[in-house]
Amino acid sequence: MSQLLNKLKNNILVADGAIGTILYSEGLDTCPEAYNLTHPDKVQRIHQSYIEAGADIIQTNTYGANFEKLKVFGLEHKVKDIHQAAVQIAKQAANNDTFILGTVGGFRGIKQEALGLSAIQYHTEIQVDTLVEAGVDGLLFETYYDLEELTNIIKATRRKYDIPIIAQLTALNTNYLRDGSEINTALKQVAASGADIIGLNCHHGPHHMQQSFSHIELPEGAYLSCYPNASLLDIENSEFRYSDNAAYFGKVAQQLINEGVRLIGGCCGTTPEHIQFIKSSVKDLKPVSDKKVIPITKQSSRSNTTSQQQTLTSKVKQQPTIIVELDTPKHLDTDKFFRNIKKLDDANIDAVTLADNSLATVRISNIAAASIIKQQYAIEPLVHITCRDRNLIGLQSHLLGLSLLGVNEILTITGDPSKIGHLPGASNVYDVNSKGLTEIALRFNKGINTDGDALKTKTNFNIAGAFDPNVKKLDGAVRRLEKKLESGMHYFITQPVYSAEKIKEVYEATKHLDAPFFIGIMPVTSYKNALFLHNEVPGIKLSDEILEQFEAVKNDKAKTKALSLKLSKDLIDTVHEYFNGLYLITPFQSVEYTLELAAYSKQITSNKQEAIL
Repeated sequence: MSQLLNKLKNNILVADGAIGTILYSEGLDTCPEAYNLTHPDKVQRIHQSYIEAGADIIQTNTYGANFEKLKVFGLEHKVKDIHQAAVQIAKQAANNDTFILGTVGGFRGIKQEALGLSAIQYHTEIQVDTLVEAGVDGLLFETYYDLEELTNIIKATRRKYDIPIIAQLTALNTNYLRDGSEINTALKQVAASGADIIGLNCHHGPHHMQQSFSHIELPEGAYLSCYPNASLLDIENSEFRYSDNAAYFGKVAQQLINEGVRLIGGCCGTTPEHIQFIKSSVKDLKPVSDKKVIPITKQSSRSNTTSQQQTLTSKVKQQPTIIVELDTPKHLDTDKFFRNIKKLDDANIDAVTLADNSLATVRISNIAAASIIKQQYAIEPLVHITCRDRNLIGLQSHLLGLSLLGVNEILTITGDPSKIGHLPGASNVYDVNSKGLTEIALRFNKGINTDGDALKTKTNFNIAGAFDPNVKKLDGAVRRLEKKLESGMHYFITQPVYSAEKIKEVYEATKHLDAPFFIGIMPVTSYKNALFLHNEVPGIKLSDEILEQFEAVKNDKAKTKALSLKLSKDLIDTVHEYFNGLYLITPFQSVEYTLELAAYSKQITSNKQEAIL
C-alpha cells in the first residue's frame, strides 16, 4: 500500500486550495497552467503558502492543461512541458511530509462537448503518463460532471498504473448528477472502477457539500474526499468574487469529517487562509468508521395530462399528414396572421409550424403565438426552437414554458447565424446545437432537470429535426441525419424540394431509417422568386424548363399562380408515392396557395384509400 493510502487509514489529511483563484487575483491574463513555464516562482510560492497553512497534500497546477483547453491559448503543443514543469515546481515546494497529486480535469462540462470518449481518453492518457513518469504520489481526477467519462478514465489508468487514484465528481444538485443518478450510487461506480478515494469537488460551497455527504454511505475499499468551493459566486463592481468566510469554512469542515470525509481540501475561491482554518478545526479529529445515512426523499414524476394526445409521429405513421409553416409577423398587426391560422384550422391541417426568428430576422415570439393558438384553435402548434438566441438557462426555461402551455410538438434547430440577418452585430449563443437541445428535451421527458433533480411532472415533447436534402453530397447529409436520430429526434422536416427526382433520391437515401419524414413543398410565386431561389438560395436549383415556364408567364399573375400550383401538385403526387408526411411552406403569407395544395393532397390521398378499399 502506498504511503498516502496508509496514512489515510487512521488519519484525516488536509489538501490545498485553489491555484487559479490566487493567480487571477494577481492579474492573470492567460490560463493558470501557462505560468508553470513563464512564472514558475509564482506557482511555487502558492504551493508553499498552502504547505505553510497546514496542507498535507498539494496538487500540480495542471487542472486545465489538456490539449483542447490549451488550444484556446495556442499552447496545445506544450502539454507535456507544462505537466513536467508542474511536477518539478511542486517538488521544489514540498517538504518530506508533503504528498503531491497530479491533477487532471474533466472534459465534459455543463455545455455539450463534441469530443468523443476515445479522443478524451487519448488526451487524458498523455497527461496521466507525463505526471506518473515525473513522479507524483497519486492522481487527482477532479471536476468530472460526466460519470461515464470518469469511470472510463479510471479504468484505463488502473490498467496501466498501480498508483493512488483520487476521483471526484461535480454535481449541480446536492442529490443527483446531471443524468439523474443519485450521487451515492454514482460514487459506488467510481470506486468499483478502481478509485481509491472518491468524492465531490467544485460548484457547491461547504453548506451544500455537507448536505450531499449526509446521503453518501461510507464506501467499502475506498475513502471519501471533499473539495468544496469557498461559497456561492457573487458579483461586485462587475467582478466575480467569493465570500470571505475562511473561519466558517473551517467549522463546516468538522461536519464533513463527521460525514466520513478523510481527505478535505478546497476548490474555487479557497485560499491558504481557508486551509489554515480547516487544519486547525480537524487536527484533533479521527476518521469515522460508521455513520447514519439520511435517505433521499424521492419526488415522483407524474406524467403530463396531455400525454394521451396523439403525436405527429404516430399520426404520420398511420396516415397521410399535413403540416404547414406560417411565420409570425415582424410587426404587431397580427389580424391577418390569426385569420390565416383560422383558415388552416378550418381546413383540418394537422399542425402549423412556427419558425423561431428564421434567417436571423426578428419576429413575434412563436411561444406567444403558440399560446394563443392553443387557447383559441384546434390546430396543433409545432414550435421551432433555435439555439442561436438563448443560452442554456433560456433554452430550458423556454422548454418548461412550452410544456406548461401544453405545446408538445417542437423542432430543435441550431439556427442561422446572426450575421445573415437584419442585425448582423447581434450575438450568437450556441451553448448547444440541435442535438444537445434534443437531449435536454428528452431529459425533461423523463422528468429530470438538467441538474439531475426531479421536475415533478414529465414533459411530453415530440421532437422534430431539420433535414436539408439540397446538398451536393446527400450521403453526408444522411450521416448527419443518423446522428440526429441517435440523439433522440423522433421525425424530420425537410427544406423545400423542387424536383420529383430529388424526392425519390431522398426516399432511397433514408428508407433504412425508422423515422417519418415531412417533405417540404414551397410554391414559387413569380419569375423573380424562381430566379432568386435558383441563383441565391444554397442548394436549390430549378430546371431550365421550369425557369422558362415562369419566364413565359411572368407578366400574368393568374397564369403564374396556376403554373405554380400545377408544379407544386405534381411534386405532391410524388411525395405521396413515397411518404406520408407533407410539409407545406406558405410563401409570403399567401395562405391561399397552401389551402389549395392541402385540399389537393387530401383529395388524392382520399382517392387512393378509396381505391384500396
